[in-house]
Amino acid sequence: MVNTEAFVGRLEEILGFYGLTASSFADRIGVQRSSISHLLSGRNKPSLEFVMKVVKTFPEVNLYWLLNGKGSFPHKTEQKKAAAPTPLSTVTTSIESSTGIEKIIVCYSDGTFRTYFPQK
Repeated sequence: MVNTEAFVGRLEEILGFYGLTASSFADRIGVQRSSISHLLSGRNKPSLEFVMKVVKTFPEVNLYWLLNGKGSFPHKTEQKKAAAPTPLSTVTTSIESSTGIEKIIVCYSDGTFRTYFPQK
């Protein structure tokens, strides 16, 4: 179970690190401003959805650090590079065969994608 008081302290540390107000933080992660106010006042406990939005929006925030204070903030990247995501598919689009390739989209297994625009 998450210690709400300690969680609020870590949340305030994140706000300070990024130089954000509670309102701007709420806007960045896509939650209502009142949600942040209720968390900071101790009225509400953080939901899993809220925690995941924070971690997804701010990659320097370590999930385990945010939840229970273990680990570090900002999250230190490992020296080893993570393996590149595996491409699921490559989609090539063109307006007409005579105009050539307009763009190439590569979709990865982790839900990300890259778009490449060939030089003309």
